[in-house]
Amino acid sequence: MNIDNEVAILTQMATRDLQTRFAEVFGESTHVHNRTWLIKRIAWRIQALADGDLSERARQRAAELANDADLRLAAPKAKTSGAIPARTTHCPRQRDSRLPEPGTIITRAYKGQDLQIKVLQTGFEFAGHVYASLSAVAKEITGSHCNGYLFFRLVQKGHDQ
Repeated sequence: MNIDNEVAILTQMATRDLQTRFAEVFGESTHVHNRTWLIKRIAWRIQALADGDLSERARQRAAELANDADLRLAAPKAKTSGAIPARTTHCPRQRDSRLPEPGTIITRAYKGQDLQIKVLQTGFEFAGHVYASLSAVAKEITGSHCNGYLFFRLVQKGHDQ
């Protein structure tokens, strides 16, 4: 029988019939009820049986690639609101020249409110929370990402310092 004809017949079959056909071509039953998945898997198996499966060389190469794959072994860290956790360790780094000295209060009028941000040695305090960057504070205020230095008007747009 022609492979194209067999695949065309698969698309006309009911899910229960596809499960039976799956058992015939794979030699084991399935509890999958997803018609699209069943059709694709059965069609692949029919083609593999008719034309031959992967060569041994291709199988070895696939195994090599699978062994070399960089798999994530730990889940990604949960996103935070930008606030610095209570216990953090900071690497000493050069203070940005655009920032005022620690203890300075940055004031910015925004949507009818006067916002006050206190510059700390290792972050910025706003509304009782400590943030790692001015951009994190600006994002908290506006709800979208923006450059903190521009938002708080510490630099002019297009002027690098």
